[in-house]
Amino acid sequence: MLARLSIRDIVLIERLDIEFSRGLAVLTGETGAGKSILLDAFALALGGRGDAGLVRHGAEQGQVTAVFDVSKDHPASKILSDNGLDDTGEMILRRVQLADGRTRAFINDQAISVQTLKAVGSALVEIHGQHDERALVDAATHRRLLDAFAGLEKDVVALEALWDARRAANSVLDAHRADMERAAREADYLRHAADELKQLAPKDGEETALAGRRTTMMQGEKIAADLREAQDAVGGPHSPVPALSAAVRRLERRAGNLPALVEPAVKAIDAAINALEEADQHLNAALTAADFDPAELERIEERLFALRAASRKYSTPVDGLAELAKKYAADVALIDAGADQLKKLEAAAGEADARYSAAATKLSAARTKSAEKLNKAVNAELAPLKLDRAKFMTQIDSDPKSPGPQGFDRVEFWVQTNPGTKAGPLMKVASGGELSRFLLALKVVLSDRGSAPTLVFDEIDTGVGGAVADAIGARLARLAGKVQVMAVTHAPQVAARADQHLLISKDALDKGKRVATRVNALAADHRREEIARMLAGAEITAEARAAAERLLKAAS
Repeated sequence: MLARLSIRDIVLIERLDIEFSRGLAVLTGETGAGKSILLDAFALALGGRGDAGLVRHGAEQGQVTAVFDVSKDHPASKILSDNGLDDTGEMILRRVQLADGRTRAFINDQAISVQTLKAVGSALVEIHGQHDERALVDAATHRRLLDAFAGLEKDVVALEALWDARRAANSVLDAHRADMERAAREADYLRHAADELKQLAPKDGEETALAGRRTTMMQGEKIAADLREAQDAVGGPHSPVPALSAAVRRLERRAGNLPALVEPAVKAIDAAINALEEADQHLNAALTAADFDPAELERIEERLFALRAASRKYSTPVDGLAELAKKYAADVALIDAGADQLKKLEAAAGEADARYSAAATKLSAARTKSAEKLNKAVNAELAPLKLDRAKFMTQIDSDPKSPGPQGFDRVEFWVQTNPGTKAGPLMKVASGGELSRFLLALKVVLSDRGSAPTLVFDEIDTGVGGAVADAIGARLARLAGKVQVMAVTHAPQVAARADQHLLISKDALDKGKRVATRVNALAADHRREEIARMLAGAEITAEARAAAERLLKAAS
């Protein structure tokens, strides 16, 4: 529910705060008092198009703030959540219009895009007027409104899930079919390549290991002689180890006489012997590694040549040949076994399509049945609105060959304004005054289903009076029992039914040098006086006051 509308430095408005109550609020006043400026400012706060001309003369910027009391489960709250915005329950929409034409948008004092502001504003408020583009004349909303009227929202959500499952199954099928077609086109090449790589049996890191082994073998031949000479000196016939061992034994026999002199020398000689023996082991290992079989070197050379030849042939690094071999083997397996998998995927896609089609067909039938009820309900509202010869109809075009997430139905509201005339889309066939009354009839029927919590009607009583204006007022009052309604009106019959009456006036300031728009909530006596003015015009008579009193009593 809209709680407050605050306007600063907008044309003819320096500062204005309006508190709105529940139910039906009417805004009345002389022509030119500023009603259109108020609506333009309100639309700006809801994400409407900005205009530098809205800024009050002499001001650098103007701003409009609309405060709403919104429940956590309202669609507007979800929009905030989806955009990472805080939701405190009270939703504050603010729009700053700069004099250079730029605008800034905020929700709960968090900067947002105008698109987000417009999405939230559309979820909170619907403005209906003869030229308003966001009203029910947008055919894109008609299917959603029919679903809301029929209570089919859960069915639509379920159908969207089936649509996603159908699309996923067909996506997997299409990908598998494309893989099979690609593999089939290259079947001979793939089989040859797979066999060749299978025989080659490349391994990850094999080239590096073979190249390293080859380098070791070739370098080992050069240092083998030096290694043998060193090994002969350390562990061969000329090794000092036997003489050192004998010396240690002699010293150990003498250790009992003067151990302090002998033991350090014995330990040192033992360490030297151990070091020489360890060196001998390393030299033996080096000689073993350096000693190679020429046939092994030849085998390594041939293997490296084969691997590098395959690398050039398949334009793949040697280390990538093993992965390529797996891929080619998988492609061949796809050719051999893909037909069976294709049948399984086709069956799965067919089942998903059948489930979607069955649900879409059932939903389409429910829509057709509900459309008849909607037509009957709306047509029942037309006669009191002086549209007794008109006819409302819900046009449903169903094309199973053009499915979508919400089914295959295209829904549009049509009207026939007079018997014998051609029916057509609501926006194209109905004139301005007729359109407003058709929209009112629709909103009365749809008020508690798919409606924004706040509705604004801009002079929908234009060109009517008497019983028709009274019927419009009665329907606005009925509508206000379910949602918050604001109406700009010139009809006293509508004004008399208001729960809150706001008078818009234009006052002269600075000795007539400038004017400003004012909005005042009217008490009972002032309200009767304003309704009398609406009845009588410039000169308010006793008869007009009496008539105003009768209208107020009849509406209470």
